[in-house]
Amino acid sequence: METILFLAFTEADGSLGQLALETLSAAQSLATSLTGSKFVAGLIGATVQPAAEAIATSGVVRLLGVSGVEFAQSRYSTDAAAAEAIAKSAGATIILAPAGSRANRTLAGVAQRLGGRIDTHVTALAATDGKPAVTRWYYRQRMEGVLSRSSRPWIVLLESGCAPAYAGPAGSATVEGVLVALPHIRTEVTGLKSPPADQQTIRPDAKLLLVAGAGWTKKQPDGQAHAAEAEQLILGFLQQAQASLGSTKSLVDLSGEGQAVLKFMTHLNQVGQTGSTPRHQKGLATCCHGEEPHTVGWRFINERRAINLNAACSWAQGKADVLYVADAFEVLRKVNALLGATS
Repeated sequence: METILFLAFTEADGSLGQLALETLSAAQSLATSLTGSKFVAGLIGATVQPAAEAIATSGVVRLLGVSGVEFAQSRYSTDAAAAEAIAKSAGATIILAPAGSRANRTLAGVAQRLGGRIDTHVTALAATDGKPAVTRWYYRQRMEGVLSRSSRPWIVLLESGCAPAYAGPAGSATVEGVLVALPHIRTEVTGLKSPPADQQTIRPDAKLLLVAGAGWTKKQPDGQAHAAEAEQLILGFLQQAQASLGSTKSLVDLSGEGQAVLKFMTHLNQVGQTGSTPRHQKGLATCCHGEEPHTVGWRFINERRAINLNAACSWAQGKADVLYVADAFEVLRKVNALLGATS
């Protein structure tokens, strides 16, 4: 009999984020599919009661928690100790966690402490012939593999956008506190620094992903490059549409070639074979060609559109649902004006 542990770190207010709720939904489905399985939840954070009440009706038979100021911030030593203690208390054989920054940096070490195994970047969970199986991509998202393990405990980190977020009603919850032997804490969190909201360009939960290609910094019909205007147009669109920003490798590498660059663009924005593989509902590619290394990163975008002056570009070869044959500068000028008029 499997004991499935949903393990998550709470937000600052004690709630669960979108990715955690998606993972809970996947864990709930797996527990239902495996006959005789036991479904347990483990929560870690400064406070866990709000999260416990939010998932009280999800079918979990036990709610375990580790809370306190020591667990408010991401720190390997305390996070690993808390996760290990919860896993042992639950007697977990399968541990499902959202692939957020805290879990990604911590749970591989926890798997070693527990004598188990871990699989990351998982995109689907299912029960096959009465056994749990996970799906993940290999070779830069070109090959999909389905695998299962006999080793226990088995830790699985689920990527975002792979399951609908849990939306069950809240209820009353009693959290079983788990004692943790705190290690010697050598890291002190003195505060958080984040960019203003209007400067944030990476928004994983945004419905729309705008991808900018190197064409934004090339010479325009007047024979001149207009990188400064390109920055204003792109940032204006991101702010008004609350979209996320992606980029091609060619654009983020331009700074090393002595060419004009977009100052806010970094390798963190890179999408494609050597970048990220986002899961936004819609994607709009501008001034890029839609070559394979780039479109690999669009594999999980539900609706793909592109703006390009070349009607025969790669986007037109079945890689985009809609291709607008137009000048991206002119299009964004008009769109930004319309967004400003309706805001």
